[in-house]
Amino acid sequence: MKPAHVSRRHFIRATALGAAASLTHAEPPPPELPPLLTPDLDFYDVSRGTPKPHTLAGEALTQARLTPETWRCEITADAFIEDPHTKVPATLEKPRTLADGNALDLPMLMELGKKHEVHFLKAMQCLNIDTPLGQGLWSGVPLREVLKLCGRMSNVRRIYFWGYHNDDPRQVFKSSVSYTQCFETAPGDLPVFLAYRLNGAPLSLERGGPVRMIVPWSHGYKSIKWLRHIFITNDPRNNDTYASGNNDPDSFLKTAAYVDKALDGRKIPVGQPVFITGQVISGLSGVKHVEYWLRRVEGGPQALADDDPELLNAPWKPCQLETQPQWTTVLPKGVNPRQVLAFDVHNGTPLSWPPRYGMCSYYAMVSDLKPGRYEARARSVDLNGFAQPEPRPLQKTGKNGIQVRRFEIVS
Repeated sequence: MKPAHVSRRHFIRATALGAAASLTHAEPPPPELPPLLTPDLDFYDVSRGTPKPHTLAGEALTQARLTPETWRCEITADAFIEDPHTKVPATLEKPRTLADGNALDLPMLMELGKKHEVHFLKAMQCLNIDTPLGQGLWSGVPLREVLKLCGRMSNVRRIYFWGYHNDDPRQVFKSSVSYTQCFETAPGDLPVFLAYRLNGAPLSLERGGPVRMIVPWSHGYKSIKWLRHIFITNDPRNNDTYASGNNDPDSFLKTAAYVDKALDGRKIPVGQPVFITGQVISGLSGVKHVEYWLRRVEGGPQALADDDPELLNAPWKPCQLETQPQWTTVLPKGVNPRQVLAFDVHNGTPLSWPPRYGMCSYYAMVSDLKPGRYEARARSVDLNGFAQPEPRPLQKTGKNGIQVRRFEIVS
């Protein structure tokens, strides 16, 4: 698997194009950028489990219920009570279980999709990894519509879900959302949903198929792969697996610019323009713009903290966001842009650019650099005017530190 960034080949090609254009005094073309929709198998992979579920085959795959024909998801209620915070248990009128032969299967989910299917362009990002994992158009059915199959519910404050990570209970990885996040989505807003397609094709095992959960506003740990159990509870505490690792189990995607690694360690001939490229994710606070700072350095790498006065007061310059595409040529066949969540229902374009909880590429060209060593940094500025990584809390709420890439201009 490879991260969704500009490849070294693309970077070299773009730099060469820039050099050729400079000889004729023409403006170099923009660099070649990665596709807006990351192919399924090109997502950066952070799968859990030993062995990893997507490596199973044959009978093992069938036993794990990870084929379209054998996939089942149980939906049950928690009998837990504990004074003083959980006085009565959650209940379901019609639980869905393997034992009763009525667990949710893929045909049932697809049938719900005929009426309730949603599509959402979402960037996947791990809370603890400093590079985007990829972006795709995810399609599926809102969790609230699935839970309605179970009839009346009572005393529900959280909804947990977990996937297959073999039969070792120590490897169960669970996440949750509140009742409100599941059921009380504002019209046109972003529901939690069970996804069965990515970029118009059935969800692969590598991406968590046949069915995974998608939590649009959150990091990847909430979007559980290989979904197999949904569990309602009256316990109000967030006991997600990620909470035990000093992570924020209710974090939202952070607005952040990431700098492509292809620039790191490059030796670029003098007179050749340098392209600074990367992706910017639009988190909860949106994206106002992306900017870069280039400084010449002597000797070895010079570390700068994210709140170093030199960095905060640096002469940051604007980057160019990639141009929006013709969405009818980018989205999968049969998906109308006006039907995509967070797109305008009249003109079929995103309500913001980059899309909410999505990402796009950015770039900047720097010319006429003298021989020497340089450091390049880029940062996002959100719609509140906060420059990345502000606000400056624990990075365990979502890694969005300012990245640095080092290169050299040579004679």
